[in-house]
Amino acid sequence: MLGVWTEAAQGGSLSLSPVDFARYFLAVFLTRQMTVVWVIWDFEKEVVQGTLSFRLLQPLDPGWHHFAGHAAERLARIPFVLLLIVLFFGLYPEALWMPEPWRLVLFLISLLLAFCLRFLAQYTFAMFSFWIERAVAIEQFWYLFYLFLSGMAAPLALFPPLVAQVAMWTPFPYLIYFPVAVLLGLDTPLVQGFGMMVAWTLLFAGVNRWLWWRGLRRYSGMGA
Repeated sequence: MLGVWTEAAQGGSLSLSPVDFARYFLAVFLTRQMTVVWVIWDFEKEVVQGTLSFRLLQPLDPGWHHFAGHAAERLARIPFVLLLIVLFFGLYPEALWMPEPWRLVLFLISLLLAFCLRFLAQYTFAMFSFWIERAVAIEQFWYLFYLFLSGMAAPLALFPPLVAQVAMWTPFPYLIYFPVAVLLGLDTPLVQGFGMMVAWTLLFAGVNRWLWWRGLRRYSGMGA
């Protein structure tokens, strides 16, 4: 995507310059590395194979085990991420910049919220493992919208205004585009953005608990 959009911006017909696109997709890379989630695959396997029963013997929601594993994996990614950042600025030295400290702080906060939102959304989809054997299919369907509406394939600023406005009411832009916009100083309302992230997180948390208790009764009925 970096190569495609950088080349497209050479003609000057887009609102962003090649350097802007370089910085944008670097920020996208950073955001994706810190918010990648795979809990649905692990949870589905536990339910299908029955190993979730051992988790239920502990006085702790199994989701916290997965959350801790995801958080620890972030630390393992840091050397890899730093190496690629150095390589990136070696290839695009003109893209080197230093964001304002307050933007960096807000970016880190938005990263944490984006990770929590992404984790809760996927963990909520994982609850359907109590009813179907391929809950991963729900995540794969979700990923189609995530790919285009999150800002991963292109900045939302390049979308038709109506599409961009509708997208901002969905959770997808807050998983990638909003943290990136915070870091780069793109035009986006900060209060509304953080408010939407918190609102979607609380919504998924509520649905998750409802599905968990209903699904747990069904799982127990299967002899767990």
